[in-house]
Amino acid sequence: MSAVETAFQGLRQMVATGRLQPGQRFPIESELCSELGVSRSSLREAVRMLAALGVVEVRQGSGTYVAQLRAADIVRSLSLTLGLLPLEGLLEIYELRRVLEGHAASQAAARRPDGLVERMDALLVELEASTDAEASGELDHRFHSMIAEAGGNPTLAALLEVFRSRSRNYQIFDSDAGPEIKRVSDDGHRAIATAIAARDSGGAETAAAAHVAETERWLRRLHPHPSTSA
Repeated sequence: MSAVETAFQGLRQMVATGRLQPGQRFPIESELCSELGVSRSSLREAVRMLAALGVVEVRQGSGTYVAQLRAADIVRSLSLTLGLLPLEGLLEIYELRRVLEGHAASQAAARRPDGLVERMDALLVELEASTDAEASGELDHRFHSMIAEAGGNPTLAALLEVFRSRSRNYQIFDSDAGPEIKRVSDDGHRAIATAIAARDSGGAETAAAAHVAETERWLRRLHPHPSTSA
């Protein structure tokens, strides 16, 4: 194990065991280096790695602190690696998306917070009228985010946000089959929204899972190259 790995695992263990609590300031560098048996440069590199993962916060002029370690924030750090997935890996994620998007839609239908139905309808009117691939992709993303947030679980919403962020790099609305894909997609969105408006949790779950499965089918068929526009 390298010195950086030793420092990383040592700091990680301190956080995992509760020795270092959320919001707590790290001990001074010299103490940590002595305890972990690493140099200052190795320790600082380990801290940078933890900061990238959202585990610690480095505050200029103040020191290094353990982050609040909210589940949603930790999940968002997955974007660092999931954002690198090739299409084959992304398609494996779609099996999870079918289940999770379905669950989020089911919860949104059960809770149906005030104003949700009206906001969904307004967004879908705009989406259905859109003929621009990039704009349609953004509106599509906002629709699914709206539902996930209405489901009431911030961690689930954050995880789905990470999954969708990589999916958006594989554009299918601007393919030759784009108009057909758009039509089927719009119908799928309406089916989800209608079920949520009716407080039909089972119907919303089925509609959302079917919608994700349809997108997966087109990705498998078209095998688009990733873009950097999303």
